[in-house]
Amino acid sequence: MRVARRTRSPSLLSDCLAALTRHPGATAFAAAGTLIAATAIINRRLANKAQRDNPPQGRFIDVEGVRLHYLERGRGKPLVLFHGNGSMVQDFDASGLIDLAAENYRVMVFDRPGFGHSSRPRHVVWTPDAQADLFKKALDQLGVSQAIVLGHSWGASVAVALATRHPSFVQALVLASGYYFPTPRADSAASVLSALPVVGDVISSTISPLAGRMMWPAMLRKLFGPRPVPNKFAGFPKEMALRPSQMRATAAEATMLIPAAFSGSKTYAELKMPTIIIAGQDDRLIDIKQSVRLHGEVKQSKLRRIDGAGHMIHYSATADVMAAIDEAAAEAVLIHGKEGPGVQQPRETTGA
Repeated sequence: MRVARRTRSPSLLSDCLAALTRHPGATAFAAAGTLIAATAIINRRLANKAQRDNPPQGRFIDVEGVRLHYLERGRGKPLVLFHGNGSMVQDFDASGLIDLAAENYRVMVFDRPGFGHSSRPRHVVWTPDAQADLFKKALDQLGVSQAIVLGHSWGASVAVALATRHPSFVQALVLASGYYFPTPRADSAASVLSALPVVGDVISSTISPLAGRMMWPAMLRKLFGPRPVPNKFAGFPKEMALRPSQMRATAAEATMLIPAAFSGSKTYAELKMPTIIIAGQDDRLIDIKQSVRLHGEVKQSKLRRIDGAGHMIHYSATADVMAAIDEAAAEAVLIHGKEGPGVQQPRETTGA
């Protein structure tokens, strides 16, 4: 009797291992793709958790397809605050500046496009000019006809653009820790790839949040140095700043920093309203020479140097920033001859 010999077929695992051995390039590509996809999924889940943990604190207003989140506190003359790159309304809130200013002003703080809970449509290049026009329309809807305007860091460029494009709106300017003239900057060059379409989306969804977490302590030392990071900064939502969408907006604005300064530097002679320039003497992010030079070009401006302070002067020198706001408001009263509130009947806005 003949016994049939059973042949053993190769297992699926063996086939796969053999294929991987024959095609190492494809193997590496597949592994990289899997890692990228897994990282993107993790970052997306962390971003969703950050948004659940940090719901909107204020209200929303829709302006030409952009959904802007803003805080409003206090009563009196309108005061508009613009935050810097990578930040959001909680930056001014954690510093204590909003509550301090709300004692005498109607304080309005916006999440700029792409930051916090505000959207950032892709069909617009969000230069300081484009943002200034957007905020002017938002403030029109909110019934604000004139205001004192403060901008910190990148927000100072938006404040300047608002003042030059809509001079009758801005009664006085306070420019804090701003970047006003083009100079070589490594951070701008390093952000170019992350700001590109498609490639930038991949980087912002995968590498950028991880790198941001690793570099966070060093970045804070640079921002707050030479002083230590204050305890009140604990109120700033770090995970919101590390979301892929915000990381991409941050990269876009870092890349835009030098050309925006080049464009803006041609308009400073147009600033005729009271202007207070305030900066930390030991700013490690933006040299105080930027503020000194601006003071030389804006003839009616006043320069306030804060000894021992770095870039985040609204934390380390909150009272000095508040004094600069009051000084600017007082000069506006002298020029306009009255303390007009600059408020009209607001249009309907969307609740949070």
